[in-house]
Amino acid sequence: MLNEIARGTRLRNAFNKEIFVFSGPLDDPHVARFGVILETGGSGGGNALVHVHSGADEHFSVRSGRIKVVVDGREQFVDAGGTAIVPRGRPRYFANVGDDNAELEISFSPAQQHLRFFANFAMLTVKQPSWFSSAGDPDFLLIALVLHTYSDHLYLAGVPIWLQKLLFAALAPVARLCGYRMAIEPLREAPARARSGLAA
Repeated sequence: MLNEIARGTRLRNAFNKEIFVFSGPLDDPHVARFGVILETGGSGGGNALVHVHSGADEHFSVRSGRIKVVVDGREQFVDAGGTAIVPRGRPRYFANVGDDNAELEISFSPAQQHLRFFANFAMLTVKQPSWFSSAGDPDFLLIALVLHTYSDHLYLAGVPIWLQKLLFAALAPVARLCGYRMAIEPLREAPARARSGLAA
């Protein structure tokens, strides 16, 4: 199990044609910021799965290429130099709609532990590809384990969050009994800088 990610680490989710580039602190309490390269036809957000981030706002900054951000079913196209913001709790997904790779920076505010969350999923696609369908969809027990472990980071759109919390809490122990494991565990307490900030 990994608890640190070296600066500059690249993790590729081959199913989504999505590369995560980690260039900042893993546990900054204020903002989680990382690069994403979407290859031609690539998508973000769990194989273009419509989802919500209940505890943080998501910011997109496109450096090259063109992406589509879909929020509440409405499409927004963002070209190089453009930005988009998705408020917390709004259903969304995004995809590369250009002819070449799209390079963008994504940030979450507050950070929560989104860097660990995304690195965990990306690493699992490499280390445990059998836990994913040929289309890249994770097994439901794996979803339950990850989303329960990283509670309040991501939920499926269209299903009440309270119901998902109950279901994932019940299924997470079953997932572990079936052999599913995390690649990166979340911190069990606030990062040091967050603790010192709260104490000040």
